[in-house]
Amino acid sequence: MDLTSILIGGIGGLVVGAGLTILLSNLLLGNRKKAIIAEAEKEAEVIKKDKIIQAKEKFSSLKEEHEKLINERNKKQQQIEDKLNKREENIKQRHEEIKRQEKSLKDKTQEVENQLTGLKKRMSEVDKAHQKNIQMLESVSGLSKDEAIKQLVESLKDEAKTEAMSFIQDSMEEAKLTASKEAKKIVLQTIQRVATEHAVENSVSVFNIDSDEIKGRVIGREGRNIRALEAATGVEIIVDDTPEAIILSCFDPVRREIARLSLHQLVSDGRIHPARIEEVVRKTQKNIEEEIIETGKRTCIDLGIHGLHPELTRMVGRMKYRSSYGQNLLQHSREVANLCAIMASEMGLNPKVAKRAGLLHDIGKVPDNEPELPHAILGMKWAEKYGEKAEVCNAIGAHHDEIEMTSLFSPIIQVCDAISGARPGARREVVESYIKRLKDLEELALSYDGVLKAYAIQAGRELRVLVESEKVSDAQADTLSFDISQRIQNEMTYPGQVKVTLIREKRAINYAK
Repeated sequence: MDLTSILIGGIGGLVVGAGLTILLSNLLLGNRKKAIIAEAEKEAEVIKKDKIIQAKEKFSSLKEEHEKLINERNKKQQQIEDKLNKREENIKQRHEEIKRQEKSLKDKTQEVENQLTGLKKRMSEVDKAHQKNIQMLESVSGLSKDEAIKQLVESLKDEAKTEAMSFIQDSMEEAKLTASKEAKKIVLQTIQRVATEHAVENSVSVFNIDSDEIKGRVIGREGRNIRALEAATGVEIIVDDTPEAIILSCFDPVRREIARLSLHQLVSDGRIHPARIEEVVRKTQKNIEEEIIETGKRTCIDLGIHGLHPELTRMVGRMKYRSSYGQNLLQHSREVANLCAIMASEMGLNPKVAKRAGLLHDIGKVPDNEPELPHAILGMKWAEKYGEKAEVCNAIGAHHDEIEMTSLFSPIIQVCDAISGARPGARREVVESYIKRLKDLEELALSYDGVLKAYAIQAGRELRVLVESEKVSDAQADTLSFDISQRIQNEMTYPGQVKVTLIREKRAINYAK
């Protein structure tokens, strides 16, 4: 045997072995498939049985729930039917009751109709009897029915008039007594509830200095410094033998205050010459004006007054530097404002309007120039110009009776102004000069021919002159009043203004014996 044969025989053996191996593996794989299929069929059967059991259980539970719902629905339906049956029975009972009530009502209606018929018969009988009585009364009195009614009405009217007049008289007397008592009570309460301050009016200010050497510097070379200061401020500066003091004299407190502050700044600075004086006075005037505005605003805030025109606010601030008979005008106006608010509240009026009018009632006393109008009229015109209410303007103009009062606020302002000015310690004036001024007023009027009596009233603000009607005619009365006022203006010195009222009346007197 050669090598080729051996190789062929070996390869054939290998092929046969491989074929056997494949055959054996196929046999084994087929058996395994059968086993897997059998096992899967068993599991499927188990799952099928489980699903069938679950389905049966779910069906039974759904069936139970359905039956339960049907039972509940049947139960509710039965309850509704029971309610309907019960309601039907109630309706039947009410219907029967209504029928019974209708029957009873018909019976009562018939009874009432029968009573009305009887009442009508009785009324006709009463009317007949009344007519007979009227005929009998007419025949006895000799008056007809209309005439008797007329006489009765007239007698009732007279009686009612008499009773009404008596009632009115009693009411008026009671009102007078009550009004007087209430008025005194209100005034006393108002005065007691307001605290007052005292002020003193001065026409001079004293400027204190450290040494008399400063006086020479204030005077300057040949008096040029003092002349420049007087010209710039309008204040008379008195440098005399008074030690360590310079006196500033002026009736205008604003100018006097400007001069005092300017002098203080000049002395503190040490530079005193005409150009510097004019510069300092201008700055001081500007500062004083700002202080006036600030004072007016602060006063309005303190009193709770809002919406005041800026120009009126400035006038309120200027009142700080104005005095009347020793009473500071701003303090007086604040006091009057508080008094007016209290009195208005007691009388049931608006206290804010009263307080506003009280603060502004004397603004006519602080004009920038010297007008000829009385301060009340001037203040009223300013209030009207700057948009104040009509009752405020009337109260300002009427508080010294220059115009007619048209609101209840006007007499309140007048009374509170008098209270503030007349209280003890409010104003001061040398008694002798005050009395002398009043006597001079009266004697001036009495010096004219035809003047019977003369009275100085309202602290010398008004002069009442009574003349003889036989000697002075109506035309002469006007001329005489004018002459007296002009003579007072030219010959006398007085604060404010003096009103001359001349009275002429005709009296006819006879005696019955």
